[in-house]
Amino acid sequence: MAKVIMVQGTMSNAGKSLLCAGLCRIFAQDGYRVAPFKSQNMALNSYITEEGLEMGRAQVMQAEAARQKPLVCMNPILLKPTTDMGSQVIVNGEVVGNMPAREYFSYKKSLIPEIQKAFRKLEELADIIVIEGAGSPAEINLKENDIVNMGLAELVDAPVLLTGDIDRGGVFAQLLGTLMLLTETERARVKGLVINKFRGDKSILDPGIAMLEELGKVPVAGVVPYMQVALEDEDSLTARFDRRERGLIDLAVIRYPRISNFTDFDVFEQHPEVTVRYVASLAELGNPDMVFLPGSKNTMGDLLWLRESGLEAAVKKLSADTPVFGICGGYQMLGARISDPYGVEEGGSLRGMELLPVETVLEREKVREQKEAALPRIRGSLGCLSGRTVSGYEIHMGETVMTETEGAVTGFGAGECPPLLISRGNVYGSYLHGIFDAEGIAPAVIGMLAEKKGIVCETGEMRSYQAFKESQYEKLADTLRGCLDMEQIYGMLREARI
Repeated sequence: MAKVIMVQGTMSNAGKSLLCAGLCRIFAQDGYRVAPFKSQNMALNSYITEEGLEMGRAQVMQAEAARQKPLVCMNPILLKPTTDMGSQVIVNGEVVGNMPAREYFSYKKSLIPEIQKAFRKLEELADIIVIEGAGSPAEINLKENDIVNMGLAELVDAPVLLTGDIDRGGVFAQLLGTLMLLTETERARVKGLVINKFRGDKSILDPGIAMLEELGKVPVAGVVPYMQVALEDEDSLTARFDRRERGLIDLAVIRYPRISNFTDFDVFEQHPEVTVRYVASLAELGNPDMVFLPGSKNTMGDLLWLRESGLEAAVKKLSADTPVFGICGGYQMLGARISDPYGVEEGGSLRGMELLPVETVLEREKVREQKEAALPRIRGSLGCLSGRTVSGYEIHMGETVMTETEGAVTGFGAGECPPLLISRGNVYGSYLHGIFDAEGIAPAVIGMLAEKKGIVCETGEMRSYQAFKESQYEKLADTLRGCLDMEQIYGMLREARI
């Protein structure tokens, strides 16, 4: 059997995903075959595997850290919230359906065999499996039929590292309170505590750590500093949404209520003079150099929000002189109309922003596939991308067709339904997630925007996005080696599943 270790947190966004990624890279550096695992993930950032199956991007990031190909068995259950009360349920990469929270709460126990099957497949591929929990194991209203925290730890006999977020305050109460709310059997699984996101002189914590270990009867395995690593975020708790500074090149991403796959724009953040701002109001928009409309889990609902907030009118006005790029749901919004005859989202029909000559009909079946292609000659501001090769994946509910060809780029997937990329004036649309990630694409866009402003913005040191992420995984692993008691963690592995 593979050895296992599980990272649980005192709350959401306590740093579980990054700790798991760092451990995956450390174990891989030490010569082990490593795989990440999260039985159930709730996130709107998802990915399509080579087999055309959908999984959460957090486990994709961890798989990359482990130097492994992303496999859907690393995340057998994915929940994508569609409303405040329900989610689309995806099992083994395929949509099961939409369920209200209460219905899923009753249904999830039946998914245990699927979790076990996925885990057994990983055991055939890995020496060590690094498991990520979700939220907190002390959510007493959710502990019945738990399949992602202590319930999963018991199912696969995993020792647990419990991490708390000191940056949000009350970390000693977080850790001790969580331990107090666990059963005796569950507490026995917790083999180490981690204080995460610490800023300052660690020696100041020593008296608190001593008392924490005395009261909790669990050793502290490390104090992790607040790290400046640029890796993908799992969900809408990301600190990226709080950024307000504006660099020499100012990129604005419209942050509608059901924003999804906003990782499409992370590639631009490696340039020190470029800022990516997430904009949720007219007052925040200002006069950016480029506007992005990202994906959405409820395209029609988010389009209505865009309209009611005044951002639709503002973006349309900006498009006269400013590049506007829509991806997936954002692409659909830029068209003339979105229709939903099967009630996939809101039902009925809705006028689009009327900036691109396309119409979309939402279908019952989801499109899921990876693609790679060379771009044709592109008109307008993004002519700098003509002839470059891009790759990524499509994931959408809907069939989009062109209503006219005059003034639109038709060479990239023109014969396909939907077309992969079209443009009219300064407005562009594509279904391809990751379209800016390939080598040379983001630097070309930045260079074009800088030239348009009459400024110099050197991009020669920008690497491919994959190379940049590799540097961040190495930085993450080096930091964790320096602050975690790796001998203690390897001891937890040696004792696991004997």
